[in-house]
Amino acid sequence: MSRVTIAAYDPAWPRLYEEEAAQLRSVFQSRLKELHHIGSTAVPGSDAKPVIDIMAVFTSIDDSDASEELLRAVGYSRCTSTSSPGRLFFRKRTPAAFHLHIFPEGSKDIIRHLALRDYLRAHPARRKAYAGLKKSLAWEYPFNMSAYAEGKHDYVKELECRALRWYRSPASKRRG
Repeated sequence: MSRVTIAAYDPAWPRLYEEEAAQLRSVFQSRLKELHHIGSTAVPGSDAKPVIDIMAVFTSIDDSDASEELLRAVGYSRCTSTSSPGRLFFRKRTPAAFHLHIFPEGSKDIIRHLALRDYLRAHPARRKAYAGLKKSLAWEYPFNMSAYAEGKHDYVKELECRALRWYRSPASKRRG
């Protein structure tokens, strides 16, 4: 049973993403459309689970299926997940931990992830409140990842709605 850990922002997280992204670009080559650092480790100043979330976008999920063997060769293992139909999900544990979320081009989940990341980057008060909730839930449910995730679910959904409105607003200075 693993412990739910929320760590203070680590300035090494962007570098870890860039190093892993370079390896993934090499694995996926021309099949890859986009690669993004998402989640709280992509938000400077945000406390987070120390896991680097990476989103890869392909023309279709079939394009990424062909790379599964190559991903295994660089340390990733495929996980089954029911939280996002139409997504492939992989984990890698080295000295750092990585989660790879693969979506087909056009998936509404792509914008949802980018909007939330950019919104939290641009709104320090929201970032701080979200970090506070995560710390509180990690303290309350130190060995129950499901309860931790369920505890933040409604807050995250509300935050995503705000983020999407902001992201789509022509007046916002987004995409940071």
